[in-house]
Amino acid sequence: MSHLEVSNVKLKRVIIKNFRSYKEEIQIPFDNFTTFIGRNDVGKSTILEALEIFFNNSTVKIEQSDACVYSTTKEVVIGCIFSDLPSQVVLDSQTPTDFAQENLLNQNGELEIHKVYNCNLKTPKEMVFSFAFHPSSNETKDLIKLKNAELKSRAQALGIDLGNIDQRSNPTLRQAIRNHVGNLQLEEQMVPLNEENAKAVWESIVKFLPQYALFQADRPSNDEDSEVQDPMKYAISEAIKTVEADLLRIKETVHSQVLAVASRTLDKLRQMDPALANELAPRFKSEPKWEGLFKLSLTSDDQIPINKRGSGVRRLILLNFFRAEVERKQLGLSSSGIIYAIEEPETAQHPNNQKMLVEALTQLSQTDNCQVIVTTHVPGLAGLLNVEQLRFIEALTDGNRKITYEDVGVYKRIADQLGVLPDSRIKVFICVEGPHDVRFLNIISKILHKVNPLFPDIENDPRIAMFHLGGSTLKDWVSSNYLSGLGIPEIHIYDRDEGTQPKYLEQCNIVNRRRNRSKAFITEKREMENYLHPAAIKEVYELDISFSEMDDVPTLIARALQDRGSEQPWEELSEEKRKKKVSRAKARLNTEVASRMTYERLCEMDACKEVETWLGAISVLLTLQDAHDMAAPAGE
Repeated sequence: MSHLEVSNVKLKRVIIKNFRSYKEEIQIPFDNFTTFIGRNDVGKSTILEALEIFFNNSTVKIEQSDACVYSTTKEVVIGCIFSDLPSQVVLDSQTPTDFAQENLLNQNGELEIHKVYNCNLKTPKEMVFSFAFHPSSNETKDLIKLKNAELKSRAQALGIDLGNIDQRSNPTLRQAIRNHVGNLQLEEQMVPLNEENAKAVWESIVKFLPQYALFQADRPSNDEDSEVQDPMKYAISEAIKTVEADLLRIKETVHSQVLAVASRTLDKLRQMDPALANELAPRFKSEPKWEGLFKLSLTSDDQIPINKRGSGVRRLILLNFFRAEVERKQLGLSSSGIIYAIEEPETAQHPNNQKMLVEALTQLSQTDNCQVIVTTHVPGLAGLLNVEQLRFIEALTDGNRKITYEDVGVYKRIADQLGVLPDSRIKVFICVEGPHDVRFLNIISKILHKVNPLFPDIENDPRIAMFHLGGSTLKDWVSSNYLSGLGIPEIHIYDRDEGTQPKYLEQCNIVNRRRNRSKAFITEKREMENYLHPAAIKEVYELDISFSEMDDVPTLIARALQDRGSEQPWEELSEEKRKKKVSRAKARLNTEVASRMTYERLCEMDACKEVETWLGAISVLLTLQDAHDMAAPAGE
């Protein structure tokens, strides 16, 4: 990969056509966390395996039988659309360029790569295309596939003065030709990336794409290819990426020395048989595969390989691999993009472990350069997932597949089909601004509950359901949707933020005017992070930091970490990079730092006992609701 810029490329959409059950073309949007839900054999795993074929063609390989049996054509299309592209790349020479300058992006400014497989063949052949807004004029339509000598010939044929142009640079030559022609006649078209120089361009593009790691539900149980081996394999692959420049130097040194030996051999051969020597040329058959040099196996104390243990144990190790990845990525120990795709993560796991896995995967999806995809048809797991993340797959009567998402009606259908039921034990709804507030209150309420059991342990109290304005889990959505008409009281807690008037003041006034005991609070401090103690922050970040009630704590942390770890000033970072660093700090503050809080630390930061007031209001509502239910006539 070029060292110009760390790759943050994200998978935005997937295109599938004529692959297995997906006869007609279908485009599927992806978020940082995406969940496919549907009945057995509806085509959930097909999407994950299509991506495996696109990225790796290894764990699952394209086969002749993969073409849809109901189609008359044997041509399969698997495409991926990528966003968050680097501003500069190195493609077919050492000169920086960018995807837009090379006309390799679609009209939305995205990198759209289509792989087309000819399944008429016993071993289907792959063709790679960029679907791009690309020149169609005769002088410019094929520039990407021309080698350096051919580009210079084209420029000279057009009468371009190359005197002030670096003729070793393919991007510079291409741009000179485009500038000279002027009217490029741009139109959307398939640009082949398998031919001549375009193949080298594609090989460079691949280095910017995220890795894809597929964990199948029923993986074969052998030591070289198991749920345990696979996480380690991707760990090895990611580690190798960090020393790619060193490995490139090693490869070039070996190549030059070996080619020198080959050349001397041919020189000697030429003295004895010139004709034979002229027929031969030294060529390396393939690029070195560094990953294959490293093997790792996990064994227990009695030397029994873990993959020989039960499937539940293997999946438990997989769970903790993801938890370890969360910590590693939050610490900024990884820069390469990766997509984790997990089939039925609930397999062979206790419900408590299912919850831990969802939490780990959710946190992983919120780190830089990481996306998560899962499939499930189990209500217990589906209920833990945010509704915005759900993609509902169903088979139509004509055999085609339909994928629905971000639709209130489909949430109900998912819940009904999977049997996700409203929790009748819920007595109080809590509404906060975002997922970080949910984590903060869950952790802090545990601390207060230990000191005084009258304060509820929010996360473990089945009478409480907590939502955030950015979305809710399917289980909470079902409960809210089905129980909202029962007059269940709500507690709303919103950040004051900056400005003279709190953002949610009017909503709070509306809630406080209700007649069902609902109550709304606005924090006296800027936001939840301002209630964290500097000592807890120091234990996690090793930073001495002080702040006022209205300071932006996540930004202070992100800025301090940047100043400590990089020579690049905070102000020179792009707005997008600053936002990501602040988001990462916010996540750790509301998990790791919040977990280091004690009752004494909370009292020191919250002398007015605001947090206790919020939890006290929740406790009062729970007591009143319990009393109401006990007094209600039987059967009411």
